[in-house]
Amino acid sequence: MVKFSNSLVGFLNLLILLLSIPILAGGIWLSHRGSTDCEKFLQKPVIALGVFLLLVSLAGLVGACCRQSCLLWVYLLVMFVLIVLLFCFTIFAFVVTNKGVGQVVSGRGYKEYKLGDYSNWLQKRVNNNNNWRKIKSCLQDGKVCQSLQQKNETYSQFISTNLSPIQSGCCKPPSDCNFSYQSETVWIKPATSNSTDPDCDTWSNNQDALCYDCMACKAGVLANIKSDWKKVAVVNIVFLIFLIIVYSIGCCAFRNNRRDNSYPGWK
Repeated sequence: MVKFSNSLVGFLNLLILLLSIPILAGGIWLSHRGSTDCEKFLQKPVIALGVFLLLVSLAGLVGACCRQSCLLWVYLLVMFVLIVLLFCFTIFAFVVTNKGVGQVVSGRGYKEYKLGDYSNWLQKRVNNNNNWRKIKSCLQDGKVCQSLQQKNETYSQFISTNLSPIQSGCCKPPSDCNFSYQSETVWIKPATSNSTDPDCDTWSNNQDALCYDCMACKAGVLANIKSDWKKVAVVNIVFLIFLIIVYSIGCCAFRNNRRDNSYPGWK
């Protein structure tokens, strides 16, 4: 009779195996249909995740149900490495997102963001031209600023709007520039300006450019990442506990395999 721990490990890995199939299919679909940098950026991680889950789940499933101690040992090794990496990433996420907060602007319903307020590690990631080109492509594909423009608000309505960090940084010029409002994404530069903010010169009324290359836009992206990473870190803690439980059950299944292989008459 197959031991309970073996059955449970086999069942869990069967579920993971079934989950890996649509993930892998989605990555392959992106590789054939992806036309923008954003889609191309996503396809490799998605395919890699699908292949990883597929191979690990197969090793766990065969190792537990077919009493293959070698495969189960590989599965447990991968699980142990995954637990260590997930633990390190969770700590790292809390550390690198500890700095950075939006600045309240007087008379505005939204906050504005400064790139220098965030950790050096995050700043280097968005200041890398190759990374930023891909991020900017995702922002443009997401039509974040286009959705803002469709509101057709007056100036008083616009400044009282609670904009997201990305909308605040990428879809309008900084308040210090003192531009004249025409619409949500069209602003007129003054003849002379006392502002030293380089984003004032970077701003463009070209709807494909706007402030996507501004420091404020990069800061808005980091503010969004900070919020998301903190949520992910909390989920990771729950997932880490789950992995530790599965790993412990897997160790029991591995011990059953070793014992049954040593004493075949006990099967």
